[in-house]
Amino acid sequence: MILQKHFDKVFNGTSDYYKIGPEHHVLFWFCYFVFNVLRWGSYYDDYLLSLKGNIIGFPIHMLLSYVTIYIFIPKFIEKRHFFSFAVSVILSIFLMVRVKFDLTSLLVSSNVWPEGPVETTTFSFNYVITMMLGEFYVISFVTALKITIDWMQESKRVAKLEKTQLETELKFLRSQISPHFFFNTLNNIYSLSLDKSVKASETILKLSELMRYLLYETNENKQDLQKEIICIQNYLDLEKIRYGDLLQVNMSITGDIEGKKVSSMLLIPFIENAIKHGANKTIGKTDIIITFTVQEDFLLFKIINTLPPQPSMVQFNQPGGIGIANVRKRLELAYSKDEFELQNYEEKNRYIVKLKLKLR
Repeated sequence: MILQKHFDKVFNGTSDYYKIGPEHHVLFWFCYFVFNVLRWGSYYDDYLLSLKGNIIGFPIHMLLSYVTIYIFIPKFIEKRHFFSFAVSVILSIFLMVRVKFDLTSLLVSSNVWPEGPVETTTFSFNYVITMMLGEFYVISFVTALKITIDWMQESKRVAKLEKTQLETELKFLRSQISPHFFFNTLNNIYSLSLDKSVKASETILKLSELMRYLLYETNENKQDLQKEIICIQNYLDLEKIRYGDLLQVNMSITGDIEGKKVSSMLLIPFIENAIKHGANKTIGKTDIIITFTVQEDFLLFKIINTLPPQPSMVQFNQPGGIGIANVRKRLELAYSKDEFELQNYEEKNRYIVKLKLKLR
């Protein structure tokens, strides 16, 4: 159970999985030390000799590794002083090899290179080169681990930052929808009040129901498709109160919409747009056709509205279309390119919007 919680934290990005503490350093060097003792003990057929040699060698490995990754790299590499870095590392390794030679000769055996081709009792050139390459190998290995962990930590930090920035931008874009929506609805109420229409009170009641939904049920990025459709229906009811028989809406739903989710308040701007540029400008009856079709993991949303007799500009580019521009941006931020397809065009005095959207 504890292990499961750990994996959940790791894969959900809530764990400091890449945070390295002192215990990790101790564990790494301990495992490395045991491996080396067993490795060379088997090679020498003398585990005590291997143990003594590694007791001398490992403090040197650790010192060189930590000096390199915590002093030389920040001091030289980050400032692009590569020559100074190389000289410092080589001189440090040479100095430590000399220390290792003296300690081994004094405390372990006069043969300081038992794995060498011949017995070695002097500070020979072959001994120095071989030992330096061995130390360089250890430093490279430890440095590679450090760089990899730093890269993973930085990648995680950047990913978290990008996610936070994306969520902030999405929330900002979504927050624009409600004021824009309320602005249009309040304009409707204002128009009705000027006419002293009894429908004004009914409109206010409908608006309060929508406000309750927008304020308390759309806090999450994803919302049930079924609830979004109900919200659209309530909004259409508001508009029908205003326009009466002049606004004819035909809405159909095909497929299973239960359990399917879409971005909150994503579809409402299309409805607003159809009414604003259809019923708001057309003299006479306005027809709006809305279809929701669920096919496997995709929603096919289509809305068609009649256009006013006079030539019209493409609706997506007209002033005041905060909601529509918002939709495009939200789609680009919340969905990948293969998860949505948005088309809008005029055809035979009708304006058509088609949206194919991956359901979550």
